[in-house]
Amino acid sequence: MSGPVVTVITHRRPGEVGNALDLLRRVAEETGATLRFDPEETEKHAIEGDRERVIANALIDRNVDLCLVLGGDGTILTALREYEGSGVPVFAVNYGEVGFLATVDPDRVEDGLRRALTGDFEAMSLPAIAVDGPGGDDLGAINDISFHRRPGMRVADLAYAIGEDEIGRVRCDGLVVSTPAGSTGYNLANGGPVMAWGVEGYVVSFIAPHSLTARSLVVAPNDTLIVHNRSSEDAVDVTVDGRLARELGAGGALEVRFADDRARLAQLPGATFYHRLREKFGRLAF
Repeated sequence: MSGPVVTVITHRRPGEVGNALDLLRRVAEETGATLRFDPEETEKHAIEGDRERVIANALIDRNVDLCLVLGGDGTILTALREYEGSGVPVFAVNYGEVGFLATVDPDRVEDGLRRALTGDFEAMSLPAIAVDGPGGDDLGAINDISFHRRPGMRVADLAYAIGEDEIGRVRCDGLVVSTPAGSTGYNLANGGPVMAWGVEGYVVSFIAPHSLTARSLVVAPNDTLIVHNRSSEDAVDVTVDGRLARELGAGGALEVRFADDRARLAQLPGATFYHRLREKFGRLAF
């Protein structure tokens, strides 16, 4: 029996997913799936390959059928970035705190693994935030790109424009540019709007703005956002999905744009964004 070829990625606490990995191997035997573990995963879990159903020390292959994640949102984002642009769906069992991007929770792990390895799921398209300009070729975010003042430095002086039209200039601790998937993360903590998955566009929000009038802005998908560091002295840090990526020097600028259909996230048939929002964050009150 020939089943799917699956990359397995887990979070940094191997003891929490040991039982799930044992179950995964049994389900793989039943379904004919082949499991691939890269060198880090192989060492983390002391994986012994059998050259047939379990391949140890495998290089990441973008031609697999599925990426299976046992972890939280950070690990899921790592997998989505790894397979960005490949069309490979990411199916995730939540072993993190919130797990907003997860397909199933741990109490449904056996059912979830069977669904993953038999293809009983829907693959939803996710957009990304891309960065253009010098040094931006390797930057792309599934959740958000953020600009932060450095610890111990003065507040950032950031301006943002759409094309030649400068919308505003704000002294703040930082600025966050989020996809709809990322709008429930850093953007939500900033008081920015929740954007349902499937909305075309992205949102700009501010971290601790020193202003009574700074408001979030939803940008149309075909419009390019330009973020300027108006400081004459201090650089700001640029993070991608929560990880430091580069700096934006004093007087520098970066162009940010919406990139449609960049990743595939698995969800159970019939699941909706609104159900996920209610389950993970409770009923919203306005």
